[in-house]
Amino acid sequence: MTEKLEDIAQAMVAPGKGILAADESSGTIKKRFDKISVVSTEDSRRDYREMLFRANDAMKNYVSGVILYDETIRQKAKDGTPLVEVMRAAGSIPGIKVDMGAKPLAGPTAKVETITEGLDGLRERLAEYYKLGARFAKWRAVITIADGLPTWNCVKANAHALARYAALCQEAGIVPIVEPEVLMDGEHSSHDIDECYRVTEWTLRTVFRELYDARVSLEGMILKPNMVIAGQKSARQSSPEEVAEKTLRCLKSTVPAAVPGIAFLSGGQSDEAATQHLSLMNAAGGLPWALTFSYGRALQAAALSAWGGKAENVAAGQRAFTHRARMNSLAALGKWEAKLEKAA
Repeated sequence: MTEKLEDIAQAMVAPGKGILAADESSGTIKKRFDKISVVSTEDSRRDYREMLFRANDAMKNYVSGVILYDETIRQKAKDGTPLVEVMRAAGSIPGIKVDMGAKPLAGPTAKVETITEGLDGLRERLAEYYKLGARFAKWRAVITIADGLPTWNCVKANAHALARYAALCQEAGIVPIVEPEVLMDGEHSSHDIDECYRVTEWTLRTVFRELYDARVSLEGMILKPNMVIAGQKSARQSSPEEVAEKTLRCLKSTVPAAVPGIAFLSGGQSDEAATQHLSLMNAAGGLPWALTFSYGRALQAAALSAWGGKAENVAAGQRAFTHRARMNSLAALGKWEAKLEKAA
């Protein structure tokens, strides 16, 4: 494949393909393993991710790239093949999570608001990740809606960090996934869909202003936003049609047409809701950018449960993963239907 940023970005959002987020930190994957009574070790984490990466049907046909964690990009499969090579053989592009996590934003709102850290030493880390095979990266910023929040300071600081990260990625020959997430879950998630729209629009406008100032090439990046959706604790939950309509309206008013693609995060949505919302948006048609998925839990939860840490369940885990990947591939084409879930 060509090494041009815009070509890599286009390949990441190829029709009917999306991105697998397999970049859970050791702490996050331990919580998921705890639920299925599996001890989280370097080997068990390797075995689980190797199961996903060797699901050939899913990886070849529905997954364009995989976001990896630092440990995973350095690991080898059981037979000694680097996991990066396993993915490449299936036609998937290796990517890497490079942020160091969301930390409290100093000031009066520090108990709620965060700033993502990881810019120090990023140029050198990106050069190493490039040598290890990464051709795209991810940085997540977190915006929380609460009483009187977010503040302008939080939105601006996170947008600025995203732009600095994106510019460093492009300098290194790596496509940046720019991920500003307006949270829909958590203790403060009582906002309605209109408040989510307001904050998402504000955040995206700020992010693209900062990207412009940093001279980031829009043709060589991917946006990974939240959908416009009511908070989990909101008294008024929206219909799938309203989520799709408001998300599209918000994106059309904020995201330049030069961006090749938008790969949604699934946030706190159920597997099926994340798929349905994406399909409704693509079915609307007439969009200037590709709309696809960059899901973690919504692609993996069923596979993790089916696998359960047992070697004899690898095939079952792969089937579950392939099914979810296929459903989301259909959604990326606007062709998903609920009855296809029942047919699995």
